[in-house]
Amino acid sequence: MYKPIKKQLPVWGKKTYLMGILNITPDSFSGDGLLQSAQNRQAVLEQARTFAAAGADMLDIGGESTRPGALPVSTDEELERVVPVIELLVEEGLDVILSVDTYKAAVAEAAINAGAHWVNDVWGLRADPAMAEVVARFQAPVVLMHNRSQPKLAEVQERLGGRYVGTDYADLIPDVCAELMHSVQLAHQAGISDKRILLDPGIGFGKTVQQNLFLFNHLDQIKVLGYPVLLGPSRKSFIGYTLDLPVEERFEGTAAAVVVGMLRGADVIRVHDVAQMARVIKMTDAILRDRPST
Repeated sequence: MYKPIKKQLPVWGKKTYLMGILNITPDSFSGDGLLQSAQNRQAVLEQARTFAAAGADMLDIGGESTRPGALPVSTDEELERVVPVIELLVEEGLDVILSVDTYKAAVAEAAINAGAHWVNDVWGLRADPAMAEVVARFQAPVVLMHNRSQPKLAEVQERLGGRYVGTDYADLIPDVCAELMHSVQLAHQAGISDKRILLDPGIGFGKTVQQNLFLFNHLDQIKVLGYPVLLGPSRKSFIGYTLDLPVEERFEGTAAAVVVGMLRGADVIRVHDVAQMARVIKMTDAILRDRPST
């Protein structure tokens, strides 16, 4: 069944938009998993309400962990996790864009039919051949993320979590740009218009700590590809390994990454700590976007 997209696209350049993360999983790397069940429907709803009240413009609902070493989730299980949450949030009527974080076409289709507005595909339309057609048919905005994740190249430390080692690029920034544009080409071939495409450089996905840091500092080269840029640095292991801090102590590192990302042109910031990062973003925007009165 076709459901028209209800939410208008953001006005890019007006402000930096904030996306809050709702992990409907038992094994989120950040420890904030909210596995859907009758017992915690209220917890999911309360977190969504809190994020919206704190300034989130979008909520990203995901039912499969993407941390290094995480076990894959079947389509049926992901549907059981994600769709009831989207239905719950639609019923609540929060004034936010609802994004489904999935690379499976069947999940994306069911999520949109349940009321989701956007698709956030961590594999940039490359994992499921049917995804591009689904996105095009519903005219949904889509986030195309760069991803070279390979489980064999990941190592996991109990205190700091997973990171990628030994991932080789001929030239990091040109390679990331070229692979993102391949995803854009797949979108175009399916009939997805440029105005509905966002790019995500894929911080933490198949990149070493140093590669992530370098990518952050050259995010402006992703921006010049001509699409809005979504950035997801929140609590990630490149922060933990740089500062030698576990996931629960990465607030300041995340804040620094958010500011640098904004300086380099990010349009959407995806975070766990919505209230605090909303203040960081608001203050940074006030400095970067302020114009003296005449």
